[in-house]
Amino acid sequence: MSARLRTVPPISTNIHRSSPVVPESGPPYVSQEDLRECSGLALGSPTRFGNMAAPLKYFLDSTSADWMSGTLNGKPAAVFTSVSSMHGGHETTLLSMTIPLLHHGMLIVGLPYKGTKLISTDSGGTPYGVSHYAGANNDQKLTENEIELALKMGERLALVAKALCHLNLK
Repeated sequence: MSARLRTVPPISTNIHRSSPVVPESGPPYVSQEDLRECSGLALGSPTRFGNMAAPLKYFLDSTSADWMSGTLNGKPAAVFTSVSSMHGGHETTLLSMTIPLLHHGMLIVGLPYKGTKLISTDSGGTPYGVSHYAGANNDQKLTENEIELALKMGERLALVAKALCHLNLK
């Protein structure tokens, strides 16, 4: 499996300001074509008051046509987040991201305790998905446990996506 990294455009309360069609740096903006072509989806967002960030919510709110056509139906998905405080809403953010994915008919892939560092992590990580404790100044590096959990999550998502592609379930 290979990964295609995308981001969502920023949003603004200033309706007269528009975002560039292509970001100045970083990955390109996600498109409906990216959703149609994906075999699985790893969806991430920083935590904002225990919820996904507004730009991601705005993007997901724009996917009604994909919902109606079943673009994501039967595809596996995993979620991840980063928070500035240990009790900043890791799990609620991850759960808030799964709700629209479930409406799209996606199959949520969690992170099991067995075979992972989930039970011993003292930074990020949940059974709902991967998380990272970034610190109040975003200066906390990924821990060994967080890296291992992220790799396990990616591997698990890829294995499920590959198996579902072979079954061709939709």
